[in-house]
Amino acid sequence: MPVYHIVLFHLKPSVTDTQITEWTQMVKTQLGQVPGLISIEVNRPLPISVSRTKGYDMALVAVLEGPEFVEGYSTFAAQSQAQSFREQLFDDTIAFDLQF
Repeated sequence: MPVYHIVLFHLKPSVTDTQITEWTQMVKTQLGQVPGLISIEVNRPLPISVSRTKGYDMALVAVLEGPEFVEGYSTFAAQSQAQSFREQLFDDTIAFDLQF
């Protein structure tokens, strides 16, 4: 059964749309490089749900083939260029790994 790796991000105040676009492109390059990664998407919340986000501005949803791939994905992500750039853009994150 697939695992859904969900991360919510809180943007730093000075982050630009250009930086977000660049980071999103970096994140999406992981597809095809990380074993077990089926899909990965990044986006902002829909306007209707912004009032319920508690200040979190972005979300990432990565779908992995199974729980055995979570550690490898996490290791790859921690060492990637997207991760070091992420630290410049966001000041807080919340992450969940869920299997349905």
